[in-house]
Amino acid sequence: MISRLEGILFEKRPTVVGVDVGGVGYEVNIPLSTFTALPEHGDLVSLHIHTQVRDDAIQLYGFSSITEVRAFQLLIRANRVGPRLAQTVLSGIGAKELLNRLADGDAQALSRVPGIGQKTANRLIAELRERACEQLGDQNQDDKSRAEDSQGSPRNQLLSALTNLQVPKSQAETLVDQVVSDCGIDAPIETLVKTALPRLAR
Repeated sequence: MISRLEGILFEKRPTVVGVDVGGVGYEVNIPLSTFTALPEHGDLVSLHIHTQVRDDAIQLYGFSSITEVRAFQLLIRANRVGPRLAQTVLSGIGAKELLNRLADGDAQALSRVPGIGQKTANRLIAELRERACEQLGDQNQDDKSRAEDSQGSPRNQLLSALTNLQVPKSQAETLVDQVVSDCGIDAPIETLVKTALPRLAR
């Protein structure tokens, strides 16, 4: 089962791309939201993949973000929603907005999305609302964790401390890189500071 493809983009259309992976060309179906995020022809592209296996074919659906592929997989869990319809829906509404509309029970907004009428919107909310809420909760937790990791890492704490001491940013970044390299990326902030301060006097 293919879950990710990374290769050279050799074909680029609004709903289909071609990706060359080690000399093998893969045709991948995409929504318009992914099309707008694609690089230029000949550039490296990385896509999250949902593999759809049927009796007569294996089809690949590609997405630029993990949120998109999860929203797609959520949609096809609903009755009478196949991959093509899910692709159409995600071409008309962003993955995060779709999850929010499902979680809020906003059938009116969903019914305006191409491929979804009022009856389908109501059915999607009835079937997927709880799972959409779970996905949003997981995503918000992931976003929070990434933000905390980025802002609260010992490396960034050291960089902040040095800039607060009026060390020029370029000099502080160079010093931080040297100290982290010497002490290790997992070293506590106290160790990094004790190592960095004497070097400022050099």
